[in-house]
Formats: sequence, structure tokens, C-alpha cells
Amino acid sequence: MANVTILGAGLVAGPVVRHLLEASSHTVTVAARSVDRAAELVAGHPRGRAVPLEIDDDAALDALAQGSDVMVSMLPYLHHVRVAERCITHRKHLVTTSYVSPAMRALDARAREAGVALLNELGLDPGIDHMSAMRIIHRVRAAGGTVTSFRSYCGGLPAPEANDNPFGYKFSWSPRGVVLAARNAARYLQDGAVVSIPGPELFARPERVEIPGAGVFEGYPNRDSVAYVDTYDLAGVQTMFRGTLRNVGHCETWKAMADVGLFDDAARSYASATYRGVLASLAGVAVDEDVEAAVAARGHVALDSAPIAKLRWLGMFDAAPLADRNTSPLDALVARMVEKLQYKPGERDMIVLQHSFVARYGERSEALRSTLVDYGIPGGASAMSRTVGLPAAIGVLRLLDGTIAERGVVVPVTPQVYDPILDELEALGIRFHEERSPLP
Repeated sequence: MANVTILGAGLVAGPVVRHLLEASSHTVTVAARSVDRAAELVAGHPRGRAVPLEIDDDAALDALAQGSDVMVSMLPYLHHVRVAERCITHRKHLVTTSYVSPAMRALDARAREAGVALLNELGLDPGIDHMSAMRIIHRVRAAGGTVTSFRSYCGGLPAPEANDNPFGYKFSWSPRGVVLAARNAARYLQDGAVVSIPGPELFARPERVEIPGAGVFEGYPNRDSVAYVDTYDLAGVQTMFRGTLRNVGHCETWKAMADVGLFDDAARSYASATYRGVLASLAGVAVDEDVEAAVAARGHVALDSAPIAKLRWLGMFDAAPLADRNTSPLDALVARMVEKLQYKPGERDMIVLQHSFVARYGERSEALRSTLVDYGIPGGASAMSRTVGLPAAIGVLRLLDGTIAERGVVVPVTPQVYDPILDELEALGIRFHEERSPLP
């Protein structure tokens, strides 16, 4: 029996805790700022316990690492390296669901020397997307083929019956993280040429994406797809694109919000400490002037456009006071979104993930499409929390039983890592539908 410590008790932590308690005999400690929330996740299980944790308490982190066999960081990504350093010091494994940062990558040699795995990108996106893609890429290669094009889209959205607000979106993971991601620049490879998209232009040219059985969506590029040519071992591939799915109309509104300056996370003071005051400040007018018209002009949209109507519905033009006078435009926006874009009890979310490949076998080519559509459980776990949390929990178990033997900074792109996790996810009902068709 091993000791597993989970840091954080946020929206996607529940399935990690439950699976580890239900599918193993290990003890599970949930450490979080809100010990009450941690206790809710443990739910009185005899092998579970909840403890308080302030993330800047280095002594507490050291004590937790020393008493663990594996640590799971469900904290915001900027804390992962501090946790990883303590795992290396105490020779304990670490699992995260976040992208590998340069600072995390720099720990590879130290982790190898300590004999520990820092297993990252073990959620949905990143995570299941990598594993399912690599399984097909390796299968194509084993059959003598070459992947010449790879396009992938992933999105977490309200299920159709829960899509009932003007934004077409509800939060199933960190609200601030969602908005921060909207500032990312992007790069991808299209027909052999690198396309670079600066952060402010991320939403400028969405693609129409139809997913059979799920609907029609907007897609836009996600971070640096070009880097995955090496990660996926696809030297020579002509198209490499990873994107995000949202409901139709999303990109116009988020482009306008970016142009207005609502994604700025620098705190400032406002002449009027209200939501209207934030927009007035960004648009360069006083609160008693025509703020809506000024915001429309700054956002390059018409006064009667959908983005202005959505900001009005959100309450961003209201004279309601800010929770903190010294706040950033981004945090003011997030505060309003948290109020308005929440799932109601019993509502379902939806995960849509689709990979599209072109594979060449000598003179013959074929298209392959692999699609995952998963729904949350009304009154139970969301699809987002399951698809993020379950791969992490399974990864913990496979580290502990020795199935995953890689050491250092690890991402799930080898069969030794992805096969056992994908197989277990399929047994839990998270499975892909594959289609193949010949190309002329």
C-alpha cells in the first residue's frame, strides 16, 4: 500500500481522488487551501484524509512530499516546478495534467539521477489527445505508412441542452486559466509552411469544424503545433495543426474582448471602481459618456453587434462595484464570467476531441479520423473532470505498479505509457470511434 498526495481540490480533482480510492488499496491525502473542499472530495473514506495547505508554505510541501510515494499536482501550472523540485529532493514521483514548461523540462537530468518520473501532460488536452494520436501514428508506421498530415481539435463545451447563454460556453475548469489561454500566440504547419498567429489575432480567422454526432463548431489554433512535429516524431509531415473547439460565434466576441484590452492581467486603479469603470478606462472615456459606443469602436465591432450584446448581458457595462478596486481587466472579466457562466445542478458538459490524419502507404493514401465525444453525468462528474482526472489517476497507479518505468520528465507519447492508460479509459467508457477512407 502506497501513499498518494493530491495537491488542489478544484473542479477536476474529484475523479482523481475517487478513482484512486475505489480502484486501489492506497491511502490518499488531499491537500488544499480549502480543507472543507478537500474533505468533500475524500467523502469520509477510511483511506482518505484532507489537510490544509497554503501553496507558498515550503515546509508543508516538503513534509507532504516526504510522506508520499507519488504526488499529483492539480494546482495552477505555475506551481508545478516548485512541487517537482521537492519530489526530486525526496525521490518521489510526480503527476500533472499540464504542459511541460521550459523550467520543468530543465529538471529532466536531476529527475533521472534521482530515479523519479515527472509525468506531465496526463489530462485531456494535453493528455488523451497525445496518447490517442500517438497510438494511431505508431500503428500507421508499423504498417509501413507515413503520416503526411495531422489536424486535431479539442473542446470542452456545454452539452446541447445546457447551451443556454449568449456566450455558448460554461466553465468546467479554471475560469482564470480559460481566459489566460486566450492570450496565447500560436504556430502551426500548413502544407509545408509555418503559420504564426500573434496572441491578439488568435480569434481572427476561425475555421468551421463539423463533428458528426456532435455539431458544428468554430476552431482556432492552440499554442505551438510546430513543436509537436518532434514530440510526435513526424519529421517530414506537411501539415501539423492542433486547435481548440468552441460554439459558433465565440471567436468574434473573444477577438473583440482582446482588442478592447480585457485580457490584460496588470492590476490598476480606476476613476470609477465599477465594471463600467473598467471598460470606460480601457476605451478612454468617462463613465458618464457613451461607454458602449467607445468599447465597440475600440473592439472594431458595431454598436449593435453580438459582442457588445454579450458584454451587456455579462454585466460589464453595469455600475456594480468591483470586488477589489485595484484589479486587472482580466480579473474583472473573470469575476463576471464566474457569476454567469456556471453549470446549473444536473446540467451536462461535453468533450469533443477529433484527430484527422492523412497517411501514405507507397502509392496509396488514406484518411483516418478518430473522434471522442463524451458527456458529463447529471448530478455526478463532469466530462471535463473525468477526461482530465482519470488519466492522471491511472498514471499514478501504473507508476506504483511499475508498468510505467520511464524516468525523468515524461510525456505520454510512448506505448509503455499510453497503452495501459488508454486501455483502462476504454474500460471506463472513454473511447474513440475511428473511420478510414481511401484517398485518390
